[in-house]
Amino acid sequence: MLAIGRTLMTLPRLMMLDEPSIGLAPKVVGEIFTALSTLVSEGLSLLLVEQNIQLSLRSVERACVLKQGRITLKGTSQDLLDSAEVRSVYLGT
Repeated sequence: MLAIGRTLMTLPRLMMLDEPSIGLAPKVVGEIFTALSTLVSEGLSLLLVEQNIQLSLRSVERACVLKQGRITLKGTSQDLLDSAEVRSVYLGT
């Protein structure tokens, strides 16, 4: 969280994050993704690498799904949340 705060002090237009939720308590993860959603809605571009696909897709407008380093799906976050393939592979339903 400190690294994110320090980054935001520079007023970036783009922020790149790699697994910001790893090793954190669920409550803290929720707070981070709420803050990221707010930042995106205020115009910050976000490049996010994250395994928690549900939280990720709820925090961004568009996304790409990678499999073995290749883009397998891309589109709006809602389209990907509604995708049967994403639900079966990543959400376990």
